[in-house]
Amino acid sequence: MAKKIRQLGATVGKLPVGEKNDITDVAGVRVGHVTIQHELDGDDYACTGVTAILPHGGSLFREKVTAASYVINGFGKTTGLVQVKELGVLESPIMLTNTFSVPAVTQGTLQYMLDTNEEIGDTTGTINIVVGECNDGHLNSIRRCVVCPEDARQAIQNATDQAVEEGAVGAGTGMIAFGYKGGIGSSSRMVVAEEKVYTLGALVLSNFGSKDDFLGANLFTSCKSNENAVEKSEDGSIIIVLATDAPLSDRQLLRVAKRAGIGLGRTGSHFGHGSGDIVIAFSTAHKIPHQTTAVTEMRLQLREDHPIMNELFAAAAEATEEAIYHSLSQAVTTTGRKGRVVHAFPSQGIEE
Repeated sequence: MAKKIRQLGATVGKLPVGEKNDITDVAGVRVGHVTIQHELDGDDYACTGVTAILPHGGSLFREKVTAASYVINGFGKTTGLVQVKELGVLESPIMLTNTFSVPAVTQGTLQYMLDTNEEIGDTTGTINIVVGECNDGHLNSIRRCVVCPEDARQAIQNATDQAVEEGAVGAGTGMIAFGYKGGIGSSSRMVVAEEKVYTLGALVLSNFGSKDDFLGANLFTSCKSNENAVEKSEDGSIIIVLATDAPLSDRQLLRVAKRAGIGLGRTGSHFGHGSGDIVIAFSTAHKIPHQTTAVTEMRLQLREDHPIMNELFAAAAEATEEAIYHSLSQAVTTTGRKGRVVHAFPSQGIEE
């Protein structure tokens, strides 16, 4: 079984990690996958999937959470981020998949939300579905559009607060990072202020980077040789999801989301011209009711000038960087269309 990098003797950053060292260390957060991997006719192959991230286990439409999004480089296809930016709330699961499956996953997620919230589009307004993507076309026969709406529903139903399954699973099944098998990775950090512990978790869908760009190679003794790495012509992409239980406004979440780019850069990314590098961040500290007659609302919020904000900035950078390494160390060698093989990252050895 693949190990996380700390099990192999490596550490990233200075802050302590959560119990599971993944995004579900933030209480209430759930993650689910549907993995699609099978032969098609000819030399086509399905090597793709869907991943769902739920901020809590209740109705996300009826109890929204504060959210923000940040585009590091915008060569990507998403749904829902315009409204997240405008209103600062999230009211659906965050769904991840491949580029051509964004419509199917949006439809499946919408249908799930309609089935579980009978008021949507009837006695109240419509709903904003959030979907992000990366291009898995090197391994997956992406033109075959094998992901269907039911796969999105199943990923949501599979969501659990247990340790996140990482690597070549769900939306990460066909993804490649730095020439090796990438995909889903996650990590978490804890920060303390006035005896109150806050947790920040990151989940990434990694599909970017040239083998020659990788800056984390010094962590892995067996990574000195990269003859098994593949090279793709496109720049690739990454979706970064940040969750925290710290009471932050959407503007503060945006500031935290920007620091995820630091962790991404530390691994070797330079946010290439053709990369879709997108961050979605949310806080579980407040549940915002959809229906209320109140004119005003009151919330607790961290002070902008308190040192805790710098700690959260560092947490976002550290958790993002380590999550990317986990997407590599947890993935397995994968065969896809046209008999293409992408090898697992050689992470058996860690330098002292």
